[in-house]
Amino acid sequence: MSTSTRKTRSTQSAQGMRSTDGTWSARKARRRVTAAAVAVAAAAVLLAGCGGDEDTASVPEGWGTLDTGSLRVGYPKSEGYAEQPAGERAKANAAVALKEEDGIRTGMVSVQLDFATGVHDAAGAAAAAGAGIGMSSTRKATEDVRLAGPESAGEAREARRIDYDFTADGQEDTPNAGTPMTGVLVAGVDSKGVPFVVRLNAVKDAVGTEDLDAFVGSITVK
Repeated sequence: MSTSTRKTRSTQSAQGMRSTDGTWSARKARRRVTAAAVAVAAAAVLLAGCGGDEDTASVPEGWGTLDTGSLRVGYPKSEGYAEQPAGERAKANAAVALKEEDGIRTGMVSVQLDFATGVHDAAGAAAAAGAGIGMSSTRKATEDVRLAGPESAGEAREARRIDYDFTADGQEDTPNAGTPMTGVLVAGVDSKGVPFVVRLNAVKDAVGTEDLDAFVGSITVK
């Protein structure tokens, strides 16, 4: 599909991402976070998962951060992700970082705040966020995680993680329909009672478990 026939950018959906064809495989090595960065992030995830008392999460070297009123999260800037200007992102998103190749969105990090009503805890936030994953998705795992944050954040540090796979539909400048994708979301409620969900969706062969763990481990609630 030529650039002239692609749809212009428009509002991202809850998943926001689909995937590319086989051209990804030839480039996937350079899209991995470095071993050193993953090691640092893995340590942060271990602390988060075991109830560590970190005030601020570790962000891997080469990553950028998205900062919102409820939380801060890292994104792999060194791998080609760039923060999307506020005027271009969907109103539902408080912050977005995109990875684009030849006009196609092959990766997306997004933060949504106050995305559901009647939600008061991590379980409720995860249920609402999980409902938006889509019919073409397959859940791989669900687990409770403890995020970094100040002691004053209290229960806001308790969140739920959902890992899933899905297939692209080729719409809105996303990769070819049917291409395997993978994603992870973390949902919870901040210290002011505002539900949040943070997602990373990307072409499946572009990210591994270590990358997803690093992403989850980079979240700091406020």
